[in-house]
This record gives sequence, structure tokens and C-alpha cells, in this order.
Amino acid sequence: MKILANYFLIFLVFSQFIFAAESKYFQDKFNTSKKFYLGSIMSNNKTKEIEYLKELIKYGEKLHLDTLSYKRELNRIDTMSIIKNQTKSVLKNKYTIKSVTQSQNTISINFDQQINSTYIDFTESKKGNLYQDEFLLKGNFKNAYPTKLSMDSVDKISIYQKENNILSIIFTNKRNLKTIYIINRKQIVIKVLDIQGHSKQKNKNIIDKVKVLDYNILYPSKKVIVIDPGHGGRDPGASYKGIRHEKNITLGLSKYLKKDLEKLGFKVYLTRTKDKYIKLSQRTKFANTKNADFFISIHANAAKKSRANKAHGIESYFLSPARSARAKRVAALENKGDMSGMGWSSKDSLLTILNRGNITAANKMAIDIQKNMLFTLRNRYGKKIIRDGGVREGPFWVLVGAQMPSVLVEVGYISHPQEGRRIATSSYQKLIASGIAKGIQSYFIKN
Repeated sequence: MKILANYFLIFLVFSQFIFAAESKYFQDKFNTSKKFYLGSIMSNNKTKEIEYLKELIKYGEKLHLDTLSYKRELNRIDTMSIIKNQTKSVLKNKYTIKSVTQSQNTISINFDQQINSTYIDFTESKKGNLYQDEFLLKGNFKNAYPTKLSMDSVDKISIYQKENNILSIIFTNKRNLKTIYIINRKQIVIKVLDIQGHSKQKNKNIIDKVKVLDYNILYPSKKVIVIDPGHGGRDPGASYKGIRHEKNITLGLSKYLKKDLEKLGFKVYLTRTKDKYIKLSQRTKFANTKNADFFISIHANAAKKSRANKAHGIESYFLSPARSARAKRVAALENKGDMSGMGWSSKDSLLTILNRGNITAANKMAIDIQKNMLFTLRNRYGKKIIRDGGVREGPFWVLVGAQMPSVLVEVGYISHPQEGRRIATSSYQKLIASGIAKGIQSYFIKN
């Protein structure tokens, strides 16, 4: 009997060892699949995304984890693939774009059916010294090749059938153009608002025509914006010799931005209206309770003493795992309030999972805000003075948890002798606020 008991004890120990080894194996497989799944999202590889979702479900069930969210995501992607394939097969040989016409600074694309925002996508890039604004339109246009488009003060406009169901219209210019598009039932209208050689009165007339076309799109009064003045209270943010504090600059600028957005018809809230400390998590929670359509956090950058005379410029960030050391450095300055104990690996996974659905929209919003801030400031100070720090991905905890597209703006370096002085003045803050407001307006017009 004693021998049997010993054998049973050995069996239990051995079973526990096997179970622990098996659990570790499945846990390693699950963690590896999650890592590659997040990578497939960032690289927009749908095939790999589906593959690793299936692995997450498989190993998650082995570990008795809740895999419902992964199953829903897999089902969503599969459904989208079916719809996409069906659409491609139906539209392969059908000409869905009836005509493309031009009048002065306007190009009109006319469809054979009522359309929506999914029928157009917009990207901008810079190749060498040339700027490019590309509009991708869902449809097939029979006369794409013979159609010729041109505008005064625009170097080149190209139109061609990029794919069976994608028509491309590209504006190429030495100067960064201010382009917008408007969707109107069976038509998409693309306009260039800053054509050189036109008087201010003519530009005003152009905008008035856009208002007539769709006033609610140009001035979207139903949209709710939450502005977050960075830092506050016991958290001063970046400081310069005790005379300039980030928390004061962000609050002043945010109040100017609120006024500008309200003039455009937006409903606007501030996370703080005075020098008060608010936890990072409470800022997005406030935006969620207001059912905001967009959340923007205002900040000022800073550099070490060794780089203080050189580092300057404006930058816009959207929430995503940072890919560069610079983005991580900037994020570290703004993230001191929360989650400081987490490692980069844990942060990357959390960031992507929490806000994945809004990353694309936030990226587009950041592009529009950055473009319009530069346009407004450079009109006053010139290109050499106002440096473009670019649109970047960054792991900012103040953006985590927002149930809407969210962007963090670094309006300049408080540590720079000249730029630091400028961003502390009301006149400069008003200019930046104006640029940000125009960028937000531009985003909602396009989307």
C-alpha cells in the first residue's frame, strides 16, 4: 500500500511537471502569435493578420483564455474580404465614373450612383522638392487616359486608372497646396484653395461657393471636440529657467483654439480651464463622457541643454507604438504621470490593442493639423524659421483609452531661445491655434 502511495505521489508530481511544461509551451506560442499579430497590423498585412488571429484563438483556448475578441475580429476581417472580392468582381468591367470635369480651381468627379466617404481616400507626400496630393477614387473611368487636367500655378495634374476599380488623381507642385474634397450625392468635388495669382477676394468667393455646395460639411456644427491643455497644477511640464512653464502655454493656446473652433461651428470642451492637475487617464475619460468626435492634447517640447540652441520645430503625434528613439524620448517627457512601471514590450501591446480602430483616422487628422499649422506659421515667419518636425507615431498615455481619433501636438520647443519666447506670446499662440483649427476643419471636410 505504501509503495502504491509513493507511485501515486510520483505520478502527481510528474503530471504537474508535464502540465506546467505544456502550459509554458502554449503561453510562449500565444505571446509569439500576439507579437506577430501586432506586427501584421502595423504593416497592414491582412493575410498574416488572419493567420496569427487563428493562432491566438487556438493557443488562447488551450490556456483557457477569453478569445471572444479575437474571434470577432477574425469574423470581421473575413466578412470584409468577402465584400471586397464581391465588389471587385462586380465592378471589374463596369465604368462607374461617368465623367471628370474641370472648372478653374475645381475638379468634379461624377458617378453613376450615390456615393459616400468610402469612395475616396487622400494621401500627401513629398518627393525631393515636389509635394504630391493624391486622391484615390473608387470607380472605373473609361476616358482616364485621354482626359487632360491643368490649373494655373499647379505644376502638374495626373489622372490614370491605377487599378480596375481605383482612379488616381495626383497634384504635383513645388509648393504645398491646400486641397480639400467634398462629397455631394453622386459627385466628389476636389478644390485647390490657395492658387497663387488669385486675389484674396477671389479666394473668398471660392470658399463661399463651397459653403453653398454643402455648408454642414465645411462647418460641421454637430462635431464635438475635446481639447486637453497638457500638464497643470503640480505638474508644470517642461520649464525654462523658471520663467516659462509648459502648463501655462498649453492652457493659453487651448483657450484660443476653443474660440476658433467654436467660430467654425464645433462644440468644444476643455479638460481643464485653470492651473489644475488632472491624471492622464481622466483626460480621455472626460472626452468619452462628452461623446467627442476628436480629442487633441496640446504640449510644448523641450531638449537637453546641449541641444537647446538647435532643437526647434512643431510636431504632431498619433497614438501607436513608437518606432523611433526620438518619439520614445518625447513620449517619456509627457508620460511621467502614469504607467511608468511598464516595460516597452507591454506598452506596445497595450497601445495597439486599446486604440487600434482609431489609428488610421488619427494619422490623417495629424497630417491635416501639421500641414495647416505649418502653412499658417510660415505665412508669417517663413520656412527657415518654422521647422517641420513631421507627423509621428508615439506612445502617449494621455491618448490611451480615447474612444475617438486622438492627436498630441508639440507646438514648439520651450527650451529654444527664440522659439521658446515666441510660443509664450499670445500673438504666436493665436497663430498656432488658427492653424490647428483649420487642420481639424480640413479633416472633417475630407472625411
